[in-house]
Amino acid sequence: MCIFCKIINKEIPSYPIYEDDKVIAILDISQVCKGHTLIIPKQHYPNFLSCEDSTLTHMMKVAKALGNHLLQTTGASGMNVLSNVHEVAGQTIDHCHIHLIPRYSEKDAIQISFHPNKEDHDFASLMNTLAIQSLDIL
Repeated sequence: MCIFCKIINKEIPSYPIYEDDKVIAILDISQVCKGHTLIIPKQHYPNFLSCEDSTLTHMMKVAKALGNHLLQTTGASGMNVLSNVHEVAGQTIDHCHIHLIPRYSEKDAIQISFHPNKEDHDFASLMNTLAIQSLDIL
């Protein structure tokens, strides 16, 4: 059983700031920034991409409401909302979760930045490879 399942089952302690029948939101033990919160579905899914649609929709609604609450109560200037999928992307626990990370300044302990890739890109070829006509989402 994963550590998040143990937290959900109250087998190990946590610091919940919100809970309903589908999710629990707890303070991240790392507190990379004050108020760093994890929204975790009570049903086990390995990651964001494997999560059932109605659960994911609920998680995003909670993330929006809780994110606004965190901004108001912490005085943060911004918020990172993210989910890592697989180890190469930074996922360390194989249970879907969304990070809410209040940001106070550009010198916070977390640094997320995008740097242009210096390689030449054939965008037309990439578009043709990645384009999809429809998604089975409805």
